[in-house]
Amino acid sequence: MDVLNLWLWLWVLFSLGFYSGGFNLDLDADRLPAWSVLVNASLGPGWVYALDGTRTPSYWRRFISIGELDGTVRLSGKLNCSFLPRNPAPFYVRLRSITSADRVSIRIDPVLRGPKCPVRRERSSSPDVSLDLRSDLLPTSCLPTQVLFHSILKSLPPFLFLRPTSNLHGLSCEVEGRETRLLPGGVLEPCVPSDGRAELLLLCRGPNFKNSWLRLTMRPDPQLRRRGVGGGVRPGCPPHQVGCGGGGNVGARRGRRATNTAPQFQLPNYHVSVPENEPAGTRVITLRALDPDQGPPGRVHYHMEALFDSRSNDLFQMDPDTGGVVTLWPLDRESKDTHVFKIVAADDGIPRRRSTAYLTVTVSDTNDHAPAFELTQYRVSVRENVEAGFEVLTVRATDGDAPSNANMVYTIVNGDGDNADFEMDPRSGVVRTRARPDREATARYQLVVRADDQGRDPGPRSATATVHISVEDENDNAPQFSERRYEVRLPEDLPAPNRVVQVQASDPDQGPNGLVHYSIVSGNVRGQFYIHGPTGVIDLVGPLDYEAVREYHLRIRAQDGGRPPRANATGLVVVRVLDANDNAPMFVSTPFQASVPESAAAGASLIHIQAMDADAGANGRLEYRLTATAPGFPFAINNSTGWVTVATALDREAVELYTFGVEAVDGGVPALSSAASVAVTVLDVNDNTPTFPRRQYELRVSEDAAVGGSVLALSAVDRDANSVVSYQITGGNTRNRFAVSSQAAGGLLTLALPLDYKQERQYVLTVAASDGTRADSTQVTVDVTDANTHRPVFQSANYQVTLGEDQPAGATVAVIAATDEDTGENARITYVMEDNVAQFRIHPATGAITTQVELDYEDQASYTLAVVASDNGVPQKSDTAYVEIIVVDANDNAPQFLRDLYRGAVPEDAPVYTSVLQVSAVDRDSGANGRISYTFQGGDDGDGDFVIETYSGNIRTARKLDRENVAVYRLRALALDRGVPPLRALVDVQLSVLDVNDNAPVFLTEEMVLSVPENSAVGSTVGRVAASDPDQGSNAQILFQIVEGNQQEVFQLDVFTGDLVALSELDYEARAEYTLVVQATSAPLVSRAVVHVRLQDVNDNPPVLGDFQIVFNNYVSDRPGGFPAGVIGRVPARDPDVSDRLRYDIVEGNELQLLLLDRDSGDLSLSRDLDNNRPLEARMEVSVSETIEVRGAPEDGPVGGPRGQACWAPEDSLSGAPEDSLWGPRRQPVGGPRGQPVGPVPTS
Repeated sequence: MDVLNLWLWLWVLFSLGFYSGGFNLDLDADRLPAWSVLVNASLGPGWVYALDGTRTPSYWRRFISIGELDGTVRLSGKLNCSFLPRNPAPFYVRLRSITSADRVSIRIDPVLRGPKCPVRRERSSSPDVSLDLRSDLLPTSCLPTQVLFHSILKSLPPFLFLRPTSNLHGLSCEVEGRETRLLPGGVLEPCVPSDGRAELLLLCRGPNFKNSWLRLTMRPDPQLRRRGVGGGVRPGCPPHQVGCGGGGNVGARRGRRATNTAPQFQLPNYHVSVPENEPAGTRVITLRALDPDQGPPGRVHYHMEALFDSRSNDLFQMDPDTGGVVTLWPLDRESKDTHVFKIVAADDGIPRRRSTAYLTVTVSDTNDHAPAFELTQYRVSVRENVEAGFEVLTVRATDGDAPSNANMVYTIVNGDGDNADFEMDPRSGVVRTRARPDREATARYQLVVRADDQGRDPGPRSATATVHISVEDENDNAPQFSERRYEVRLPEDLPAPNRVVQVQASDPDQGPNGLVHYSIVSGNVRGQFYIHGPTGVIDLVGPLDYEAVREYHLRIRAQDGGRPPRANATGLVVVRVLDANDNAPMFVSTPFQASVPESAAAGASLIHIQAMDADAGANGRLEYRLTATAPGFPFAINNSTGWVTVATALDREAVELYTFGVEAVDGGVPALSSAASVAVTVLDVNDNTPTFPRRQYELRVSEDAAVGGSVLALSAVDRDANSVVSYQITGGNTRNRFAVSSQAAGGLLTLALPLDYKQERQYVLTVAASDGTRADSTQVTVDVTDANTHRPVFQSANYQVTLGEDQPAGATVAVIAATDEDTGENARITYVMEDNVAQFRIHPATGAITTQVELDYEDQASYTLAVVASDNGVPQKSDTAYVEIIVVDANDNAPQFLRDLYRGAVPEDAPVYTSVLQVSAVDRDSGANGRISYTFQGGDDGDGDFVIETYSGNIRTARKLDRENVAVYRLRALALDRGVPPLRALVDVQLSVLDVNDNAPVFLTEEMVLSVPENSAVGSTVGRVAASDPDQGSNAQILFQIVEGNQQEVFQLDVFTGDLVALSELDYEARAEYTLVVQATSAPLVSRAVVHVRLQDVNDNPPVLGDFQIVFNNYVSDRPGGFPAGVIGRVPARDPDVSDRLRYDIVEGNELQLLLLDRDSGDLSLSRDLDNNRPLEARMEVSVSETIEVRGAPEDGPVGGPRGQACWAPEDSLSGAPEDSLWGPRRQPVGGPRGQPVGPVPTS
């Protein structure tokens, strides 16, 4: 383990401060962005990192992740205090050395800050840092304190207990509640009792971490234990040997140094950086291991092997003699950015000695990848008139280079001119509107966007894409007439049908929004005109009559087909009717009759001949002349006025009756004329006045009475004989509507011109009766009764009203009214709809239009009703108007997603902001009510792992995904319209994370022990190595192999199952333990674990006892206590089976009990009976048997064994010589306090 690097890092950690145990982190729960680095737990190469799954609460795994190779702890999700049961809530980082069995566990205490994150500080009893280190100590009854602290000082960082200029002051540790203090000159206690335990737990505190605890677990190295190397046993002393020292002898003698020294690297870990894309053969580093030996033992060879990823072996090569490392191929950082190798240096000595170092090659990035857009051509549409700042779309470019060479900046290349209506966020790639787009100004935009990666080595790279933006039309323009006023002149005799004029209006909108329909709103009072809706052509469909209407003002409306439609009713067509000479003069009465007394003077007015011409101007200007007269005719006529006067004196006796003609000629071309006859009776002069019998007459005449029809017969009585009474209207004959003719029976009042109830409803006529000299008059009151001469007329031929679709049934839409100039029943109007429209009804008397059902804008946006207004006259007359009802949209439709469930998949290694899928919803409403934006329902965004674009519905990744953490995301997308209040819709989105092989296999334990009975059958399975891979499918397929420790090919590991099979016989006495390094491969990722195969001893060897000899020379003296009373040695028996217990017995030859034998230990003592000067030689037979101790059962009896014989031959006493014992050869010792080797002693 690189202890120095570990403690330097821990010094940085502890210097940041602790709160009540653990590393204290202050985190802002609201502002801390995802993938922020919380802690860099890196110790350099040779270590792997993970969250301690057994101690870290499960809720933390949602928020944090750790790099397996770099040790960086990052925030992988948005922090939420509601998930934490307490604050601070600790988590634990576990570090494991891949070069040794050392372990480090660090506790980190994040403190979340925020308005909803209360902090409750609690003292924790768990240690801040836990160390699990291999030591070179063997368990004894009492570990020397000096040796113990020496091991601690080699493993702990100095900052934990030393000041910069101090030494060992201040460190205190507790062992099982007993405190031991370390002083500058030594320790207070001579040793630390451990009770022979294999592990030692120390809780230590120092001045620099007085508020924190350090847990140290010292595990003896099993290899050292097996070899007997340690503080309690002298090297080279086999067990049970008499005379070897016991435990606790710190000053035991060391064995001789081996002549072959292992090579040594200068550093345990090497780190080097190599730029990518360098040519093959590029030098990486040269590693050297020093070996002070001479000759072959000092000759070093090198070998390298990839850790974690087998692909690294194909990219690098190491010179076996020089240790130089070069590349075999150009490196690609985007494929793999870190390569970790195990370097082995071995000499040529016998046995070969090896040492290991670790090399980490980091591939530094060069800007060799240009940005790449998701699409080269983006196509999107946007409605015109959206507000400034509207998000049109998001473009995304990715770059495989490192972040420093992939810091993307987006720009619009051609952002001038029309394209200035758009802007682009340089970081997010969001294209927004800068101004409201106007389709009529620019219907399509083509933006060229560029992504620059800001790289510096060798320089920046960029890519471009084209964004095609189509502006969708909205009905924001009303039709506009090409002319505000159209004027046309039409002769009244123009035949129908005939084209009058064409009006034109243009609408810059598109499609139905720009399709114009024309209608006549007003002015078409008699219905003589018709307009063709699609073209605007106005036709004459009825005859014109200048005399009736001389000028028409037609109001024209142009309406588009949008929803809702827009209209312009400013169009005006003025039709002037030109008079034609189509009316001949018409006399008011024919024949004309008059009488004149014969005494009438010349120039006297006789009769007014009156004719009328409906034409105007010259066409209606009349001239009168007499016809059928002879020269000297006594009457004349005024050409202009038509008065007939007496031209010469009359003579009744000569001519009593004159008959002549009168002609009226107009001034038209050609001229039209009419003729009438006149009869003039010359009267005799008399003195009686004609008298009417009544002074007043009253009568009713319908206005539709026929011209020329009789109105009233009058008679005046003249008592003169042969008197002839003539009648004429002398007053009240407005517009010359009536005429009177003289007849024999009296005067006949007739209708000369059509009556008009609207103009005059009553005439008071004065009718005079004259006999030529005398006259009388009467008053005739004529009441004109109304006839159904007028049809109802609407104020407008077309009505347009709007109605919200949310109005209830029975709501009033509009009230339309027509007028009728008639009276009475002729003017009482009844309203009906020409075609029955089920959604509406009209009140027959008031013209109020109401709804019968609730309307739905989405089913039908407009209705056109034809309303007929009919009077109740006979014959019935009517008029028709068109009512256009525009239904105004209400926000009554929630958005609807096109699918009930969206499913998508994304690889777990997809870059951030990768587009996964697009959700889409529609809204049947229009305008803002139908404009949809998208978001996630609160909390259903995969804990912040995904974002959704507001207007496109495109779902993108917001951070790196991990299928092993979350395999399937169940999101809920929300679509909202912009109505008031807004309506919404929800849809489930299921996103599957596709697996990539990003996890190395993980062994169930990093170090495992298999206990195998010796003598297991060859080919038998002795154990199984198990590993798991959190990936899926083929990515989780694991292959096993043995990579170290199987030099003699004792074992074979099944590549698929992990079964460990014995290939040769296993003998505990030959080798008690095998240490194998096994590798699990999920190509190209690998993991390793250590497997200790420990053989269990089986009683397959008998005890061994050879003949031995004891020679004892006793010199008798008066010194008390001179005779040896203690143990003088041990029976030299042994059993290769370590589990056996030997039992010693003297079978024969010791009947006098001269030699005392301990049956359990084999220790020998001498009897006091030998304290004399008599030589003695005795031959004894010693038996050694073995017993097997079985846990939970009585001890077995002797199982037999060969018998050994020993001979004891005393020598003659030598005066003055010291007491001593003589032993056989050293290679068969039996022990004793002062034994020395001698040869066999013959019997004297």
